[in-house]
Amino acid sequence: MAIKKRKKATHKKGAAHKKPAKKIIKIKRKAAPKLKKRPIPPSAKPKKKKPEAGLVGTITHYFPHVRAAVTKLQAPLSIGDIIKIKGHTTDLKQAVSSMQLDHIVIENAKKGQEIGLMVESRVRRRDKIYKV
Repeated sequence: MAIKKRKKATHKKGAAHKKPAKKIIKIKRKAAPKLKKRPIPPSAKPKKKKPEAGLVGTITHYFPHVRAAVTKLQAPLSIGDIIKIKGHTTDLKQAVSSMQLDHIVIENAKKGQEIGLMVESRVRRRDKIYKV
């Protein structure tokens, strides 16, 4: 006996008929009017940073065992000058007692040199050094 294949039903009982798709209505919008650029008031313009008065240099590294700081100088410095080291948590005033350049003790340092400077207490990177 041969088994007959049933044809698939195209319509199921109780199934709802498909509804026609809704029409999508596109609304054309007008382009926004171009705004005129207003001049920026002088109070809102970014101000240029002025060089800080008395700034000698910046701390680039600190060695806690020898209590020495590596300093990048932006102005000349000599032994005996009184300096102030100011930072986020640092506020120190001292006289310059010892300076080194490439492990050689020096009396005077020029602008642009990177020197070792003996400090009395802990300092941090990016602390500023001012001449008093």
